[in-house]
Amino acid sequence: MYLNLSILLFFTLTLSYSQVHKKPNVLLLYMDDLRPELNSYGSKHIYSPHIDKLAKKGVQFNEAYANVAVCGASRASMLSGIYPSKDYFIDYKTRVDIEKNDIVTIPKLLKNNGYTTISNGKIYHFLDDKWDDWDEVWRPYAFDNPDGIEPIDWWQSLWKDYQTKENKELEKITGKGPAFEIANVKDSVLIDGLLTNKVIRDIKRLKNKSSPFFLTAGFISNHLPFIAPKRFWDIYDYDSIKLPLNDSPPINAPNISISYNAELIYGYSGIPKKGDLPLDLSKKLTHGYYATVSYVDHLIGKIMNTLDEEGIANNTIIVFVSDHGFNLKEHSQWGKYTSHRTSGKVPLIIYDPRNPSKINSNSLVELVDIYPTLLELLDLDKPKHKLDGKSLVNILRNPYHQNKSHVFMKNAKGYTIKTANYSYTEYLNLKGNRQCIDNMLFDHKNDANETVNLSNEVKYEFVVDSLSNLLHNRYQSNIYGLSN
Repeated sequence: MYLNLSILLFFTLTLSYSQVHKKPNVLLLYMDDLRPELNSYGSKHIYSPHIDKLAKKGVQFNEAYANVAVCGASRASMLSGIYPSKDYFIDYKTRVDIEKNDIVTIPKLLKNNGYTTISNGKIYHFLDDKWDDWDEVWRPYAFDNPDGIEPIDWWQSLWKDYQTKENKELEKITGKGPAFEIANVKDSVLIDGLLTNKVIRDIKRLKNKSSPFFLTAGFISNHLPFIAPKRFWDIYDYDSIKLPLNDSPPINAPNISISYNAELIYGYSGIPKKGDLPLDLSKKLTHGYYATVSYVDHLIGKIMNTLDEEGIANNTIIVFVSDHGFNLKEHSQWGKYTSHRTSGKVPLIIYDPRNPSKINSNSLVELVDIYPTLLELLDLDKPKHKLDGKSLVNILRNPYHQNKSHVFMKNAKGYTIKTANYSYTEYLNLKGNRQCIDNMLFDHKNDANETVNLSNEVKYEFVVDSLSNLLHNRYQSNIYGLSN
């Protein structure tokens, strides 16, 4: 009996020691199309208490930018730690396993270092991209494939999560459903609710494993169509919803800079093919977007509560981020993939339970910085390929630290340098010598809403020249496709 008790005590102490001394877990809360219009970012009309709570616990980055404002390319860039370029990470159809298969991505590096890696929901755009990066890949319904349909094709036909019979039939017959839906269902019925329940099950399952985990929650919200349970629509008073004042193209904006709302027009029913959207439709779309924000905030609260209840919150690093921003009628545009600030700016919160700092940072950061940040936080060696980002650990320790003078973004034909005061974009001919077709300059210190293009103003000639030189010298390989 005494021997058995000794053995039991030995294994109990061994398990406790391994839990305390194993590397921190990592939870990635990955949003789709979420701009930093959150309560914690100063948007007091938004109900986001759980994200606000996370922001108070961690470090919130107020000037974080996606390196490309379209989902497939942005996710590939962030997870591989390299900038988009002329030849890869171009649009939503990006596949890392085709364009940069030699790259060791974040999940692959963590897997190689003993982490259990689980892809839940939308992480890479394509379900089967870099399949071997993960110990497990899961999306709601994707593997319930009927008649031999491949999971990736089955998922692509289901992610528009309509709940009413009418909308389901419309989507099935025409390939287009409405751009929003008030779903009279429980929280757990929608795809993001199913995802949340899976993440919660994973936390409970993984908490006692000797190996740490890299666990993801890839929400499809806030992507079109804007679908949320009715009670989250009810949070917002339709009559109180305000549309942006900068709802026209900037003065002197080149035509090449205007996206013409292709995603909304061609993907959804009931959207005018030309001209501005009617006021009522614009407000309904904005209402739907806000409802999805509050819906996912609620789901994130459930996940964070589970970490606390299961006793592993004090050993789990949380990264909350979006793949890019979104235009809600700013500059007359709906959607992303533009060179405007509303397309590129994202929320980013990093919570490390070992870090005492709780102050927001105004340092310029970009999504390629997340890879080297995790490496430093987890004390892991860098991959063989060159990482384009810079670790944010100095900022986590001192949020007043300024990490870099600018960030780099690429969207369609536009290449952008964003500094503290300016945003400069050149639109290039993608054939031949890639000469500049047109350009835009915004003075963010005096025109944060980007209402006037100053690129042809004599007063700003020096700014244009210096930022153009920086763009072509520092990012030559990304523009011209030359090897590093």
